[in-house]
Amino acid sequence: MPRHHTVAGIYDIMSHILEQYLSGTDDNTTDYIAEGLMRSLVVSSRKVLGNPEDYEARSNIMWTATWALNGLLACGKPTDWMVHMLGQAVAAYTDATHGHTLSAVSGAYYRLLISRSKDAEKKFCRLAENVWGISSDGKTEKDIAVEGLLRMEEWMRDLGLAMNITACGADVSQLEGMADACPINESGYVILTREDVIEVLRQSL
Repeated sequence: MPRHHTVAGIYDIMSHILEQYLSGTDDNTTDYIAEGLMRSLVVSSRKVLGNPEDYEARSNIMWTATWALNGLLACGKPTDWMVHMLGQAVAAYTDATHGHTLSAVSGAYYRLLISRSKDAEKKFCRLAENVWGISSDGKTEKDIAVEGLLRMEEWMRDLGLAMNITACGADVSQLEGMADACPINESGYVILTREDVIEVLRQSL
């Protein structure tokens, strides 16, 4: 597989896990499983970038992909899936590769969640500590959550993912149409309005 499609697949796997992990407020066993899968994916992704012929790393990525969307991680979870809705709306206008449209909108959407929902802030804090290894010493939950997001974006850049929708071929003239093409799910930490969708897309340019 070419690197462009390899990293797109890796981020789609990560996004599948996050769409389920970043929901709910209870101490759910599936969240612990999700954290292990994300850590494994990060390790294997770095190995594959160093050696595209690393069969063990690629097989672990495929094994993680299976668990990322076979229903296990959704057990007991409301799930979110707004990153996928946003990314697919971008793809409808640009025909960009799926995983890259997801990475292009993730940062802006996740920052909106952290700013609007204490439950989201708490979950991003847990993600930062348990997956990205962020220390909590002397920091607020929001500080930890934001630092974890920055660490994730550093990993995304190292992979060579699209970090904005401009890189996917989008421009400001398409935002209204993309918003019209974007279904709004009501099971995440924040229920977006159409105006929210446009603003997330604008912040993703």
